[in-house]
Amino acid sequence: MSTGTNTHYLQLLSKLFPTIADAATEVINLEAIMNLPKGTEHFLADLHGENEAFEHVLKNASGNIKRKVNEIFGNSIRETEKKELCTLIYYPEQKLELIKAQETDLDDWYRITIHQLVKVCRDVSSKYTRSKVRKSLPDDFSYIIEELLHERTEDQDKAAYIAVIVNTIISTGRADAFIEAICNVIQRLAIDQLHILGDIYDRGPGAHKIMDTLKQYHSWDIQWGNHDILWMGASAGNDACICNVLRLSLRYANLATLEEYGINLVPLATFALEVYGEDPCEEFLPRLLPGNTMDEKTQQLTAKMHKAITVIQLKEESQIFCRHPEWQMKDRCLLESIDPEKQVWHKDGKEYEMKSCNFPTIFQNDLNNPTYTLTSEEADLMKKLHHSFRISEKLQKHIRILLSHGCMYAISNSNLLFHASIPLNDDGSLKEVEIYPGKKFCGKELMHNIGIMIRAAFNTNVSNQNATTDEYPRDYARDYFLYLWCGKDSPLFDKSKMATFERYFLTDKETYKEEKGAYFRLRNNEEVCDRILDAFDVNGPNRHIINGHVPVHVAKGENPIKAGGRLMVIDGGFSEAYHSETGIAGYTLIYHSRGFQLVQHEPFTSTQDAIQRGTDIKSTTQIVEMSAHRMLVADTDKGDELRSQIADLKQLLHAYRHGIIKEKRN
Repeated sequence: MSTGTNTHYLQLLSKLFPTIADAATEVINLEAIMNLPKGTEHFLADLHGENEAFEHVLKNASGNIKRKVNEIFGNSIRETEKKELCTLIYYPEQKLELIKAQETDLDDWYRITIHQLVKVCRDVSSKYTRSKVRKSLPDDFSYIIEELLHERTEDQDKAAYIAVIVNTIISTGRADAFIEAICNVIQRLAIDQLHILGDIYDRGPGAHKIMDTLKQYHSWDIQWGNHDILWMGASAGNDACICNVLRLSLRYANLATLEEYGINLVPLATFALEVYGEDPCEEFLPRLLPGNTMDEKTQQLTAKMHKAITVIQLKEESQIFCRHPEWQMKDRCLLESIDPEKQVWHKDGKEYEMKSCNFPTIFQNDLNNPTYTLTSEEADLMKKLHHSFRISEKLQKHIRILLSHGCMYAISNSNLLFHASIPLNDDGSLKEVEIYPGKKFCGKELMHNIGIMIRAAFNTNVSNQNATTDEYPRDYARDYFLYLWCGKDSPLFDKSKMATFERYFLTDKETYKEEKGAYFRLRNNEEVCDRILDAFDVNGPNRHIINGHVPVHVAKGENPIKAGGRLMVIDGGFSEAYHSETGIAGYTLIYHSRGFQLVQHEPFTSTQDAIQRGTDIKSTTQIVEMSAHRMLVADTDKGDELRSQIADLKQLLHAYRHGIIKEKRN
């Protein structure tokens, strides 16, 4: 930077640092920060509404807190005591209630425990500046915790001082509140940055609870997944997405999130009973996960609602496919190939037997003329459902949070993060995809422009005229959510088709096959991964792709580390619906100052078990890659930012010392 050509910028900077002393002090501060250990990053993917497991993994930092407790106390305390301490850190309020009901000498327990918690807090805070730690402290105990963190009992002159602080906390009846506060600080400082690689929504019962937790989390980002996009599309008013959201919720008998968002399902239930009241809808019976005690009558009603919304979905999707021939998806308009008299479905001159063929709203008046037009009753129902999604204040708030914290991809410390895939040609080169007539992109530009498209659907300032360089028509953007959900070249799908119709209605399982795109076939090739990393300008000797989307089948011997360590797939099946298929309950990835650790989790029992019996998620840690030296802030993206800031401040110092800019002393 030349001071001559950037005087205006330096004048602005001087308002923040008005004197030589101020600027010099900040340079010293930033140089010091550069030499602190790198903060710990936490990567999770495919949460699928499993809020209890998610919150526990968040609280225990994928075993990071347990590891630190073991390192700090070693053999100085018993294993049972370490387990109790960990549980207290994870669930301080609930664990305190149990301890107070059992402990005979509570004051003594308070004294011992507070000293232990201070040791743990001191350890997790050691890689941060005092300023950053101070900002993490609760107002009520900020001064006290800071004093305890920075004074050592080994110092004889300070031992009595510290003892008095602890005793006074207890004698004034503030021990419980203090313990809760310091436990929350430990949780917060154990993880510097949380990365979620998509799919918060669907299958599990608590997506809304996960969003409530994230709303208050200190630092996180998300790379949107296909299920997140589905809910985003529904909230934007895409009726096909609304149908898909309802269908998946009914399929897994998971209505808790819909109820929390105030989505009124009474009109759907009424319609389903009227139209499919005599239909057993066997292929639409919900998939009940363990613990779901839905009675038979409710199952029957759910199945009828499930079928009703699926038929409407197929109609709504076909209308959008016909509206956008450029997507080349008219072959997924499947209802016209049904022969209701023979109860078969035609394709390429071949007949396929159907499981059932009761479609009163498709063949309304003529068995030879199926229609994609909604009946007046279906149209009235969709109008009500559309209104319900659009006016849900909590849903709209959660989607705005996804928009503000999310994007299609992110680059963090030489790691490329995205949910599912990057469209590729069969030879491994980047595939050019047309996302709007006349607008074709590949790789980084493709992901960037899809992000712009998604935001355009929510931008009331975007017109519905021709797209400009920087924006896309709002109505087109709203329709495009469906392509992102099931389009062949969507980076969130990347398969030949979504076989929803085939799985529900056809007996031939060969028709269920969804051929994966080139990315999934080639992602174990190191050269292909390097090509993708190059295209996204991801540099560094230890660069990686990290994504989720497709569960890793550990039970079948699949390895989550691919392409010679270039790619890490961290969807191990967080969702309970996948546990029997994958053999585990998900992966999480920890990237701390010494390297990468992949943590493989077994199923979480329950929060109640964790509190009462001290059960933790059983996890196996696999060291993926360790650094030869401990990574510092200087080695990270943050370090690059700080170097730039230091250079600017040095230019300001030069301008002050040569009279180009005058100091602003009071």
